[in-house]
Amino acid sequence: MSIHPAGRSHLAELAAPLADLHDQAEALEAWGRRLARLLMGGGRLLAVGNGGSAAQAQHLTAELVGRYRDDRPPLSAVALCSETSSITAIGNDYGIGDVFSRQVQAHGRAGDVLVALSTSGRSPNVIAAAEVAGDRGMRTWALTGPAGNPLARACDEAVCVESRHTPTIQEIHLIAIHLVCAAVDEQLEAAGAMSAFDGGLR
Repeated sequence: MSIHPAGRSHLAELAAPLADLHDQAEALEAWGRRLARLLMGGGRLLAVGNGGSAAQAQHLTAELVGRYRDDRPPLSAVALCSETSSITAIGNDYGIGDVFSRQVQAHGRAGDVLVALSTSGRSPNVIAAAEVAGDRGMRTWALTGPAGNPLARACDEAVCVESRHTPTIQEIHLIAIHLVCAAVDEQLEAAGAMSAFDGGLR
């Protein structure tokens, strides 16, 4: 059975961004190693995104609080887009632009990490969260679409997917998330911290 032209086009669209991801894999693995040290030392990851990027944010935090591949201690990670009561209360009282930034003010601490996801890199509420996180002394990492966008500029570091196709960007973001999580586990294993907390990595 032949693949429908739309399916062929979708698969073809992935080829170049996936090849580009190879060039950014080292940066993603560095994020994972740094994240492992932070989380095992008592730090926290916060993640934000809208729509499909909200699902990706929750995917990332689920891999950390649960597990990615191998069993290990749970790590502190919160997807702020899943806090429905907070989101609706803040959105109603302050506006949609503050639904993430106000939560960052509540939960973020100096040294923590914010991962901000946006396929366009132009979501005002995600940018606002990154700006507040930076003001609080947090590290800010972005997963976005094409480079040169406001979110990438607002964050300390960004991995950008050069595609105009939203599903492609989201699919590459998922692979990027898995690369980060794999690097977290590898760092913990190298430090002998996969089975129990030991007060931080040595």
